[in-house]
Amino acid sequence: MKLRVRINKQTSRVDLPGEEPTLTELSDVIKQTLLTSTGLGLNTEFSLSLNGSELLLDSGQTLSSFGIVSGDLICVLLRQPPAVAVTSGETSSTAPITDDQQTATQRPLGPPLLTEPLHTSDELDSGPVWEPMLCSEAEEGQSPLSLELLYHSARVWSPNDAVIVAAHLLMLETGFTPQGNELTAEEMPAGWRSVAGVHKLEYVHPLCGTSQVSVVAVSMGPLLIINAALTLAGTIYSVHKLQLNASSYVTDEWPGESAAAAFKNLKKLSRVYKDQLVYPLIAAAREAMALPVAFGLLALPPELLLRVLRLLDVHSVVRLSAVSRHFNASAADSTLWRHLYRRDFSVHHRSRDVDWRELYKKSYKIRSERRRALRCCPPSFPSTPVPRPLLPPVPGIIGGEYDQRPTLPHDLLPYPPSIPIIPIADPAGRLGLGLHRPTGGQMANIRRGLI
Repeated sequence: MKLRVRINKQTSRVDLPGEEPTLTELSDVIKQTLLTSTGLGLNTEFSLSLNGSELLLDSGQTLSSFGIVSGDLICVLLRQPPAVAVTSGETSSTAPITDDQQTATQRPLGPPLLTEPLHTSDELDSGPVWEPMLCSEAEEGQSPLSLELLYHSARVWSPNDAVIVAAHLLMLETGFTPQGNELTAEEMPAGWRSVAGVHKLEYVHPLCGTSQVSVVAVSMGPLLIINAALTLAGTIYSVHKLQLNASSYVTDEWPGESAAAAFKNLKKLSRVYKDQLVYPLIAAAREAMALPVAFGLLALPPELLLRVLRLLDVHSVVRLSAVSRHFNASAADSTLWRHLYRRDFSVHHRSRDVDWRELYKKSYKIRSERRRALRCCPPSFPSTPVPRPLLPPVPGIIGGEYDQRPTLPHDLLPYPPSIPIIPIADPAGRLGLGLHRPTGGQMANIRRGLI
């Protein structure tokens, strides 16, 4: 396990032997190798921490029990001020000792004083804090620590080299391991890049049995053509091809020292590379070896697959049923079509002997024909004008054609503007113009009703 250790704002790398190193082994390595290199004595007391504030106390446990993985940063918190290392060439005349320093040198060694504060995380972590991250989780301006280490160790020459480095990390994220010599997670395989610009990598996967995957990338102008061949028992079983444009995933600052500044759209690159190349390779390998599907909808149990199908629309269900026999059998479930029928038509049938799939087909055809009829033949309105109702002449109106020409028929005269076109009638059938007679037997005032 390889870790980064920070002492007094100086970061060093430590390589721990064994598969499960303990906290005690890490402390011994730090005491023997790092304390003297930073000017501290072997008797300097210190504590270890991940975030600079919470101490790792139980020294007998393994580092993995604390959640520590390869590449993490370990902070060393000193319990006493660092002693100034005096070399043989220095004399007392060049560095006079003050009263405070003399008191400090005469202080006996013992437990740490409570009055001396520990170093805070801000004082120790002056650089960026690396969190466990995948390429699919990286935002713009960010990159996983594993990509940073690979990018620095690979020494890329071109943007296509940078894309291949990111593609190698994506293969490692999905469980592939380089074939041949044993490598660490921060090293590219030997011979991954040739002088002619051809990249070649070979992998094996624990889910693919004895099959092997060979990835060959060739530059053709601005495009990077990646061919992945699946070999089983010395025979090429399937080949998958992917075209990538390096300018879509590598910035103009790719010769820089930071992978976060060199890469862009890591989320899209992860999605495209895994969906179009990595996952189809695993599926093809397991199919060639007659192994069950390891992921995807085919790996779900029937009850979970039905729950997924209930969330789809009917067009997606029909298309999915044509993919394979497994999906066809799941899409023919009666409870699924009962749920779809009640969801799409809001009709509840109490009969148990109902073919819900056929009932959905009939209802869907009826609804489609009605919608098609409304689109093709919209409701028509009569072209001939509707005759307006004729009103009898109302006495007492001053002016207008009714008073100037009393001998003309009333149907030839225009309607006066004060009379509505459609008469307003009361429930008894009489006109609502106030023409009824009051109880006194006299005619009502028509002008007051029309004002």
